[in-house]
Amino acid sequence: MTKRTTSVWATGQQPSRTQRRHRYLPESMQHPGKMLPAIAARAIDTYTQPGDLVIDPMCGIGTTLVEAVHLGRNAAGVEYEEGWAKLAVANLTHARRQGATGSATVLAGDARGIARLLPNLTGQAALVLTSPPYGSATHGHIRSTRDTGEPGIRKWNQLYSRDRANLAHQSLPALLDGFAQILTGCRTLLRSDGVIAVTVRPYRHRGELVDLPGHVQRIARRAGLELADRIVCLLCGLGHGKLLNRASFFQLHEARKGWARGLPIHATAHEDLLIFSTQAAPATASACRRAA
Repeated sequence: MTKRTTSVWATGQQPSRTQRRHRYLPESMQHPGKMLPAIAARAIDTYTQPGDLVIDPMCGIGTTLVEAVHLGRNAAGVEYEEGWAKLAVANLTHARRQGATGSATVLAGDARGIARLLPNLTGQAALVLTSPPYGSATHGHIRSTRDTGEPGIRKWNQLYSRDRANLAHQSLPALLDGFAQILTGCRTLLRSDGVIAVTVRPYRHRGELVDLPGHVQRIARRAGLELADRIVCLLCGLGHGKLLNRASFFQLHEARKGWARGLPIHATAHEDLLIFSTQAAPATASACRRAA
């Protein structure tokens, strides 16, 4: 059995907006819950080979799919919100204009039925790469008093769904049940040596820390998956002997409120990339690098 290792990936050397510039259509920035392109690209490069199939059951604006086709992989995505699905298709068209060699398809639908939506891909995926929703609204974009000189905070692009049937609108237990269904369906799409990678971070709800990575590990076991590896994907930058802060205004705001109450709250500086396998011998990042 391959020894499990813990790895740290420097995926935050550039801010999200810089990573997307010219590679994605400008309107992509309107989505408030995007996967960091550097995380997607590194995961795809680590766990797949050119020509392999990559699937994202909640593909949003298509970050996983775009990075896959740029790396010569093929991809398929499902997105519940039709508007974001259309933008994912547009981003893929943009990628092809830039010379991406992989092919990809996007379906608008409910990923809880992904095995039914993608029946022709059963047993074919080398990698399923996705992230669970964090709620109906995320922090989006803001302009604070410091920016405008006017009192108050203005937010925009903070909503990615108004459909109450979207998992993002459900309570945490219902969201986790739905995500467990998605993982179960994705398991049927994996080939024998394939892996499921979930990028996820803790978040605060009304000041309380929600251990979403821990919850995801528990529901993955329910779906018949075993934790094979855990990668620390840095959201901060590394440079000149110090961390370059990439925390959002709202992360810092929550931290400052905690400090005022005497609580040692810090802004999140990384995401977990949890790697799950159906095999007894884990498919770790180090093992995949050796195989490549």
